[in-house]
Amino acid sequence: MEIQMGPSHPASHGTIKFNLKLDGETIVEVDVEIGYLHRGFEKMCEQGTWNHCFPYADRLNYASPLLNNVGFALAVEKLAGLETPERCQYIRVIAGEISRIADHLTCLGMGASEVGALSAAFYMLEAREFLYDLVEAITGARLTVTYCRLGGVTNDLPHDMRERTTKAFASVRNVVRDCDKLLSRNRIFVDRMAGVGKLARDEAISLGLTGPLLRAAGVEYDVRKAYPYLVYDRLDFMVPTGSNGDNYDRFMVRMVEIEQSMRIVEQALQQIPEGPVTATDPRFVLPPKNEVYGSIEGLMNHFKLVIEGQKVPAGEVYVATEGGNGELGFYLVSDGSGRPYRVRVRPPCFYAMGAIGRMLQGAMIADVITTFGQVNMIGGECDR
Repeated sequence: MEIQMGPSHPASHGTIKFNLKLDGETIVEVDVEIGYLHRGFEKMCEQGTWNHCFPYADRLNYASPLLNNVGFALAVEKLAGLETPERCQYIRVIAGEISRIADHLTCLGMGASEVGALSAAFYMLEAREFLYDLVEAITGARLTVTYCRLGGVTNDLPHDMRERTTKAFASVRNVVRDCDKLLSRNRIFVDRMAGVGKLARDEAISLGLTGPLLRAAGVEYDVRKAYPYLVYDRLDFMVPTGSNGDNYDRFMVRMVEIEQSMRIVEQALQQIPEGPVTATDPRFVLPPKNEVYGSIEGLMNHFKLVIEGQKVPAGEVYVATEGGNGELGFYLVSDGSGRPYRVRVRPPCFYAMGAIGRMLQGAMIADVITTFGQVNMIGGECDR
């Protein structure tokens, strides 16, 4: 029997369709259709200046916008040969890791609710609110933050960032501990997750998977460790892995990564030096407002950067960072004008959706929900 699941289905968010071939309730073959949420990210970026791209980058993955912001900024800065101050690099790590925890809590909370553990889901979403409070204190917004700029960030951390973080992380750790007790040995949860959606280590590698999906299969690959950027090489953290490559391992890898991200933030807050949070190169960075309003040179510099954009030298670059779901890469081409000539993004979800058909072969119809949940597909990122 052949049936269509989605795009108008509660589990598919309206952005995906599964064409299933079944033998009874057993899945024989899955054809996955994406593209129902085509955002046009790449072409929209090519229509504006480099700074115009940052709000679009936010919306690639709404669950971890700061990680997308940081990845895009690093790519443009490498192309421009622009170095950011050390304090800015620490701030980007702090903000990005807070965003990663919020992303994982979103995925795990929804994954728990899909197997009936609604209380755990509400606990995790409550913990996410504590982190959104931190994000709001840093950026002024909770979701679409647009915090990074070419050469830095829009503003410094709040003066009481350490106290706020300590309080928020204490609450998050309590929630994670409670949810671990509720779920990790729960008979229903284990039966629905363990052994479901399995991928062997070699299959995961050949399918181009990264992030928690790859690490759950036992591959210790994390861009922050393999190709350190910002100040990750100064921070002590581990890369958790699974052994079975199933949905249970994917869930648990993300649980452990939450604690590791909190460790990274705490170390970064201890090490962060004083200093500026943006570079001072007038070719790429907007002048301070007092110069814009107080001098003709500052006004002209501001006018040309806003109207014409930053003249990034001609060339091409690919920069990868560790996003919430895996390797998030930006390939950029500049023709020397104030606008990107070509923007291409490597979203981790795109490769995961290519693997989901293999994960579901031989599984039951109900396993589509839990497997798709642990893939954590973000439509804006996948259909860029």
